[in-house]
Amino acid sequence: MARKRGRIYIEAREPQSIATALTRIFGISSVSVAKKTTSDMEKMMHKAIEAAETTITDKSTFAVRCHRVGTHSFSSVDICKEAGRRIQAALKDRTPAVNLSNPRHTVNIEIREDEAYIFTETLPGVGGFPVGSQGKLVCLLSGGIDSPVAAWLAMKRGCPITPIYMDNAPLTDGTTRNKALETARKLFEWSIGYPRKVYIVPHGKNLERFMEGAPRRFTCLLCKRMMYRIAERIADIEGAEGIVTGEAIGEQASQTITNLRVLDEAATSYPIHRPLLGFDKTETEALARKIGTFQISTQKAKGCTAAPDQPATRAKLQMVREAEEKLDIKQMVDESVNTMQTITV
Repeated sequence: MARKRGRIYIEAREPQSIATALTRIFGISSVSVAKKTTSDMEKMMHKAIEAAETTITDKSTFAVRCHRVGTHSFSSVDICKEAGRRIQAALKDRTPAVNLSNPRHTVNIEIREDEAYIFTETLPGVGGFPVGSQGKLVCLLSGGIDSPVAAWLAMKRGCPITPIYMDNAPLTDGTTRNKALETARKLFEWSIGYPRKVYIVPHGKNLERFMEGAPRRFTCLLCKRMMYRIAERIADIEGAEGIVTGEAIGEQASQTITNLRVLDEAATSYPIHRPLLGFDKTETEALARKIGTFQISTQKAKGCTAAPDQPATRAKLQMVREAEEKLDIKQMVDESVNTMQTITV
């Protein structure tokens, strides 16, 4: 492997499979499988014709593009003209036509000093920053559509993530947990080499206490505020820089802009990052399909039975605080942290 002026060159026995794998690595903008030769004119033309023969079909259009770095006895235009002429002559039985504005096939010649690379396909990469170039984040991962996408977007900006699954059993069943772990596995495919650890926190007992000891309209808000407090404790353990959630404005009753402020107040030590804050559901679903979590997240599972019929959509912070004062919140957090487990997926 070599790195030169914004390019990484990898020699591989199975270049196509390697190229496909590289498109799933954050920080890479594009990948091409190329044939290497020297910047000698005849050798470049020979490789260009070889590439054209395996790519250009009968009566199709093509173009030659050249990018050149260094000092040479020819220009990029000279290369394009000569390669185009020779390709047409070599493939005259296929009658290819040059089309510089909208070609069906493109032969690319990239010249770097005394070396040259010829390729006909450019695979788009995922872009972003390499995972690990930013600080670690913990992520509240439910197994639904939104939270895996939020985690993926944080990873795309260079942040390693540690998922936290809040297990609401017995108010949900095992299918919900299975979905969350499957989405975690899919996310970890985008960060090869990093720990595949997931925290599983028993949360059903907390919900039952909220249902019994606080106004029912506040159940979801109290639930999420408790999640934030537990996530902060895990962030301490992990040395993380913040907490990622899949919340978007207005997506659920607890996610109105008023209620998000009520939720934020519970987090006292770490910022809450919401990559999906302004996303529509269709935008989130499109990303979920791209990263491979949509099919998992849309599998049937038992919903949480703690959700109230008439949840508060514009809760008053003081009223939520008063509801929490009737409960031993610190003890509930301690119990959750002391009984949580970590698994590798």
